[in-house]
Amino acid sequence: MNFYGYKRPDGRFGIRNHVLILPASVCASDTTRIISQQVKGTVTFNNQNGCSQVPPDQQLTMDVMAGFAANPNIYGTVVVSLGCENCQMDLVVEAIKERTNKPLQQVVIQEAGGTVKAIEKAVRYAKIMVQDASMVQREECDISKLIVGTECGGSDPTSGLAANPVVGELSDCLVDLGATSILSETTEFIGAEHILAKRGKNEEVKQRILEIVHRYEKALRLVGEEVRDGNPSPGNKAGGLTTLEEKSLGCIHKGGHRPIDAVYDYAKQVTDTGLVIMDTPGNDPSSVAAMVAGGAQIVVFTTGRGTPTGNPIVPVIKITGNKLTYANMEDNIDFDASPVIYGTKTMNELGQELFEMVMETVNGKMTKAESLGYMEIAIARVCNYV
Repeated sequence: MNFYGYKRPDGRFGIRNHVLILPASVCASDTTRIISQQVKGTVTFNNQNGCSQVPPDQQLTMDVMAGFAANPNIYGTVVVSLGCENCQMDLVVEAIKERTNKPLQQVVIQEAGGTVKAIEKAVRYAKIMVQDASMVQREECDISKLIVGTECGGSDPTSGLAANPVVGELSDCLVDLGATSILSETTEFIGAEHILAKRGKNEEVKQRILEIVHRYEKALRLVGEEVRDGNPSPGNKAGGLTTLEEKSLGCIHKGGHRPIDAVYDYAKQVTDTGLVIMDTPGNDPSSVAAMVAGGAQIVVFTTGRGTPTGNPIVPVIKITGNKLTYANMEDNIDFDASPVIYGTKTMNELGQELFEMVMETVNGKMTKAESLGYMEIAIARVCNYV
């Protein structure tokens, strides 16, 4: 099985061909927004971090920024920094170069002479990069080069009954073909972690699965909080989910039935094929951001209650098992998995249909989130700003 992608100099293949205008900190985010608005073919995002962070917290931000630049959907990157933030330009550039050798330019606002001059400089860099990117043509490549992230948000009982198991069918199909599927959301393994651990390919993977769950619970207890006080969310409860364990048992269906080959820390580069886990929060934008930073070219996202969530770098396919949500939010939802609940289609049939939609999207079809221009992100935090 093959798909058509944009080959990058680091050997990976993208399914989109963007130029990234990367804000190194919150102080550069408005500037990158203005730059991106002036150059068609570029993408950017609002970085709330990059300064006033303790080292472990800053590392999470650095990993996301470097991972975004290295994501195969990005042709090249223009990094914009203020100049005095913790995430200094040389640190960001070094982190990016450790992950990829793609085109890279940099602009420091304080050194350029202020916002207007920085924008002028960055716009010139971006225009040249977009022109160069336009010369790259899609070429055939093996599906083993594809990494698919899986996410769920705004869950209700139909998520665990229909949408997540259908994504599990997709995951199994991808793994069997040699691709990579990422299962995320560590907080939503709680109560089901023993089930996942049994699927680890070896003892090391099994212990890592248990470790990330217990570490997450301990981290919250250090500040006197309990994960179950915030999860399930009010929307989950209104939709009919009663406990975190119930939610977790639905969540893990996204991982299908194949052995788990590896566990990755937040936003680290995924290098294994097969089914892998990434240690992320349940928070949707920050979990998706981590998988994108890890190299996922596309994300499939299940929702019972409905959500418009997208991402600036990768297409996000929205799936629901709730037929009322699909009818109510058809502008946002790409795939209706509810027929499996009503017996009009089998899980396998819907899994194949979803696989076909994924491959159409991989080969260029826009998702509804892309067509609407949704691009919000978040980055996980260790602690408060300093």
